[in-house]
Amino acid sequence: MADVPCSRCGQTREGFERAPFPGAVGTRILGEICKDCWAQWLKQQTMLINHYGLNVMDPQARTYLTRNMDAFLFKKGDAEDVDTTKQGTVSW
Repeated sequence: MADVPCSRCGQTREGFERAPFPGAVGTRILGEICKDCWAQWLKQQTMLINHYGLNVMDPQARTYLTRNMDAFLFKKGDAEDVDTTKQGTVSW
């Protein structure tokens, strides 16, 4: 695997052998994002899915996640932050 100059963290780190996401966005990730930053995105994505109870089969949820992925990885737009200050205080 080749090292890639990561546009998110600004360091040259290990990249991917193949795109971790389909389409043009995946190609961009392949050339511009390191594995460490991708792993951080996967954690953020999981938090968003769990926090908002997103159904990833829903096209609107996928659009929401893709928009947040662009903001998170490429610093484009506003990424959604999950408010974890109330963690453990919600009762169902």
